[in-house]
Amino acid sequence: MTIWVDADALPRAARDILIRAAMRREVHVVFVANGWFQNPDVAGVEVVLVAPGADVADDHIAEHAAAGDLCITSDIPLAARAVERGAHVITPHGRDLDEETVGEALSLRDFHAELRDVGIQSKGPEPYDDGAKQRFANALDRWITKNG
Repeated sequence: MTIWVDADALPRAARDILIRAAMRREVHVVFVANGWFQNPDVAGVEVVLVAPGADVADDHIAEHAAAGDLCITSDIPLAARAVERGAHVITPHGRDLDEETVGEALSLRDFHAELRDVGIQSKGPEPYDDGAKQRFANALDRWITKNG
C-alpha cells in the first residue's frame, strides 16, 4: 500500500499530516513534485522529483498508482486516472473520490472550465482552513484504518 501525493500544490498543513501519518502509522508515502520539495528524512517517506513540465508529476503518479493505493490530489483529471487504476483518492480538503464519485467531480470541473472559457467568473478554490485540515486528517485516518 502506497500513498501517492501530488506535491506541487499541496498545502503545507496537509504535508505535515501525511508525514505524521507515515511516522505513527508506518505507511509508505511518496511525494511527487516537479519543483523543489524538501525531503523530510522520515522512514517511509520518499520524494520523487520529476522533470519540469505540465502534468509530468501527474503522469508519474498515474503510471505508478495501483489498486489498493491512495492518491492525494486536488487535480480532478489525475484523480480520475488514479481511480481508473484502482486507487482511492482524497483531496487535501478531505473529499473522498472513488469510482462512484469521480465521474461527477470531473463533469463539474469541466463545466466550471467551460464557464470560465466564456468569461463567467467562478469563486475559485476554497481556502485551506482548520476545517479543511480536519476533514483531510479524518479522511486519511479512515482510509489508513480501513486499508492499513
